[in-house]
Amino acid sequence: MGIRDDAVEVRAQGWRTLAALHGLIEAALERALQSAAGLSVVEYTVLDALGRQDGWHMRMQQLARAAALSSSATTRLVNRLEDRGLLARILCLDDRRGVYTELTPAGRELLEATRPAHDAALGAALDEARATPELAPLLDALHAAPLAERSV
Repeated sequence: MGIRDDAVEVRAQGWRTLAALHGLIEAALERALQSAAGLSVVEYTVLDALGRQDGWHMRMQQLARAAALSSSATTRLVNRLEDRGLLARILCLDDRRGVYTELTPAGRELLEATRPAHDAALGAALDEARATPELAPLLDALHAAPLAERSV
């Protein structure tokens, strides 16, 4: 095995470690959010993204990026959350093709009620990961990253 092959293997191992950490966290969050509010991780992510807009709304494309979803998957998700009364769509007055999405009062209330379960599950999952020798170095690297880089 040459140096180039070693570099590929190092990157692949890093990716597998990151995927394992992501899977552990996502499974813990999914269980907690389903139990607490009947929400999936991606539904919570959308509510959280909108909740961070401080009273403003987001275009559907922005929401798709925030949730790491395709446009069509975002539309389906917004439809489901709108049917539950958690989101509302608003037509853009400047661009008739534009559609904004914002939290309804019920959506904001559910988000705030669910946040403690989310945060507790995230903390527990990170603690579990820290106790796993293969994952601990990745957590150390994440915690060492400057705050500005982590907000991306």
